[in-house]
Amino acid sequence: MESEPASLVSILFLISSLWSLFSPIVIILLLLIISALISGSEVAFFSLEPGELEQLGKENSKKSKAILKLRENPPKLLATILITNNLVNIGIILISDLFIKRLLPRERYDTIIQWLTSFVPTSIDTLYNLLNFLVTVIIVSFLLVLFGEVLPKIYASVNNLAFSKLMAGPMNVLLGIFSPLSNRLTKSTAIFENKFSGESTRLDASRKEDIDKAIEFSVSQDIYENEEADILKGIIHLGEVSVKQIMKSRMDVVAIEDTMDFGEVVTLIKTSGFSRIPVFNEDIDTIKGLLYVKDLLGFTEEKKTFDWHQFIRESVLYVPEAKKIDDLLKEFQIKRLHMAIVVDEFGGTSGLVTLEDIMEEVIGEIVDEFDNQDDVDFVKINDKNYLFDGKTLLNDVCRVIDEDIDYFDEVKGASDSLAGLVLEIHGKMPEKELELEFEKCTFKIIDVNERRIEKINLEIKEPTSNDDP
Repeated sequence: MESEPASLVSILFLISSLWSLFSPIVIILLLLIISALISGSEVAFFSLEPGELEQLGKENSKKSKAILKLRENPPKLLATILITNNLVNIGIILISDLFIKRLLPRERYDTIIQWLTSFVPTSIDTLYNLLNFLVTVIIVSFLLVLFGEVLPKIYASVNNLAFSKLMAGPMNVLLGIFSPLSNRLTKSTAIFENKFSGESTRLDASRKEDIDKAIEFSVSQDIYENEEADILKGIIHLGEVSVKQIMKSRMDVVAIEDTMDFGEVVTLIKTSGFSRIPVFNEDIDTIKGLLYVKDLLGFTEEKKTFDWHQFIRESVLYVPEAKKIDDLLKEFQIKRLHMAIVVDEFGGTSGLVTLEDIMEEVIGEIVDEFDNQDDVDFVKINDKNYLFDGKTLLNDVCRVIDEDIDYFDEVKGASDSLAGLVLEIHGKMPEKELELEFEKCTFKIIDVNERRIEKINLEIKEPTSNDDP
């Protein structure tokens, strides 16, 4: 009878011994798995393409919503991942150190320590701790790099969408747990980011200037190669141009009022020649949608009472005036759109911008069979005189007179058109025949009314010896 309790005690003792021996291994393995999942999350969440994010938005599932919520604040997400990963890695190092000390006691190092003492004049305890530290670093580094970093990141980069869905829930929990710490971390990094952003902007500008010079140096004087060089320069400087600089202003936007009958709509379409036209209610600040002319092709013979409102597409892209056109081009590609409504800071309609406007900024004016040849922005009188519409954008003026797009930056203020530039220089509505000068340009007001400057003559004067100091 006494043998049964004895055998039970032996079994419990054996289990306890095995657990004390292998529990650190189990804990280390669990922490390695957690480290792998966190490291993989960094790659998975930040490698999601815009198309994949759009797909997640359409899915409307809990995991998709969780992923999109995490991506709303990338700096905070990254801070949470780094904090969690570092804490897990520290835990792996500490437990590994204790396990290796138990697995390799001092007796195992006696021979090496005695040999080292003859070369290094230090205590045995110091040498033992140093050797144990080196062994721990080598083993733990190998495990962390291979299983905690490289392999999970490779897997996450290939299966980023599936990995993101797997970790969406846990990452949202961690985001809440470490929110106070991650908020402070992101605020601290923002200070350094703001400090060095100005310097990086200057570096980017100097790089672009160097690229411009390299392009000019590499092309010959052949007219076609010069045109190619201009296109390359346009692509490089695409990120410097805002939507406001290339948009069609609200005064020049052709739009359909929703109260028009079908006959009036058809007439407006025929006279405008546009394939996509905004539809508004009461005023152009209230855009209801876009009307695609191709949707009406099969109904051109219908009566005036025909209900054309059913073809209004309500998915309208609204963009701010300050948006850069390289970002807008990407958005057009992702959403497969060709037109956007430009809004000001108060939400009112400032104008309209199209894919063609962006392309013209790169390759120059595009003229097709539907463009009105009489409605041109300028008339070249001679090599030194041009007659411009007041609404002509300064970017276009610079291209015509062969100057950099920042030529008028010193005096243009917030204006984007030639008429706005004249108002900035003169300070009030000018009178007819008034002449203003800026560097080598002389502006003469040809036609003006109470509300706007209609026509401006721009004369380019050659510098003379009298102008020299």
